[in-house]
Amino acid sequence: MVAVAFIIMTATIGTYYSFGIFFKPMSADFGWNRALTSGAFSLSWLVTGFLTIAIGWLNDRFGPRLVMTLCGLLAGIGFLLMSQVNTIWQLYAFYGVLIGAGLSVFVPLLSTVARWFVKRRTLMSGIVVCGIGVGSLAIPPLANWLIQTYDWRMSFLILGAAILIINLVAAQFLRHEPAQLGQKAFGENEMKRDEMRRETFSFSLKKAASTRQFWTVFAMFLCFGFCLNALLIHMAPYATDLGISADTAATIVATTGGSSIIGRIVLGTVGDRVGNKKAYLMGLSLFLVSSLLLLLAKEAWALYLFAALFGLAWGDLAAQQSPLVAMLFGLSSHGLIFGVLDLGFTSGSAIGPLVAGYIFDVSHGYQTAFLLSAAISIIGLIATAFLTTTQSLDNKHY
Repeated sequence: MVAVAFIIMTATIGTYYSFGIFFKPMSADFGWNRALTSGAFSLSWLVTGFLTIAIGWLNDRFGPRLVMTLCGLLAGIGFLLMSQVNTIWQLYAFYGVLIGAGLSVFVPLLSTVARWFVKRRTLMSGIVVCGIGVGSLAIPPLANWLIQTYDWRMSFLILGAAILIINLVAAQFLRHEPAQLGQKAFGENEMKRDEMRRETFSFSLKKAASTRQFWTVFAMFLCFGFCLNALLIHMAPYATDLGISADTAATIVATTGGSSIIGRIVLGTVGDRVGNKKAYLMGLSLFLVSSLLLLLAKEAWALYLFAALFGLAWGDLAAQQSPLVAMLFGLSSHGLIFGVLDLGFTSGSAIGPLVAGYIFDVSHGYQTAFLLSAAISIIGLIATAFLTTTQSLDNKHY
């Protein structure tokens, strides 16, 4: 299950995060400003956020095989159609709507893995989201090479065909829970009494939404999404604005993916040992440091250092999300609850790139956007510090 989820994450979200590499070639061909072009990426996150609620419910009810097949079709067709874009409405329809709908793989995949593991749940979630890091490491340089060898249209066509085939095949191997294969979740027989209570007493969405913890986590996820995508999508344009070559800019973006792999595995393990809240605080602290570093970065080496710290933060925070939700609210409605909470992440992800693009268009620079990212990181740190993590044990009602 972990391997299959990893493959789907690599193909879908890794390709999705190569948008920054296509940013300038498309803008140059059509004369679109950065806020307008960023808007399609932002729309995709809004579509993902609202659909993830339904996708999470469908995954709880029907399992991941059907859900991932549907997402694979939407993402693959969306990337194929991107090769035919000629007007702004097509960019928003294909990237914003179709690809945004197909991007809804994160919650059902992690919700499925959460059901397969009691012991080492955060580590296994970290390995799954390593797929995002591997994709972000490998696909931006590949996309840049394809664009230089062919053009951006052919690049979208090739990537879209690959996503369609990989996702449709991989989805057929997924199973919703261990009982479908006559197995138990890993570590289920080793659970201590408190852990058994945590797994047994699960919240409905209505009950979860009535708690302060729910809205605190929503705010934490929103801050994560804003900081991640405001910087990630504008990283390559910012680097080339400094006179750095497109090849080097693609490598800098890829460095975030490589570093995020370390964050997902190493800090994912930390989350299992010290708790998801403390690990989340570590990730937001790294976001704050990297945002401030980006204010001073003017040369390639400084951008590589930023990318390394930024990637560690990204990997850490992504690995903590699903286990944190499971720890607080249980598993019976995990997909639905995680889907609603993920709307915080996707809302931040939609707002961040659009705001950063608008700031650039108005001020002809990104400095204010970087300062804003640092401020949002601080807000996230404060919200996380006030999160209490005993609700799932204290509440005995569904």
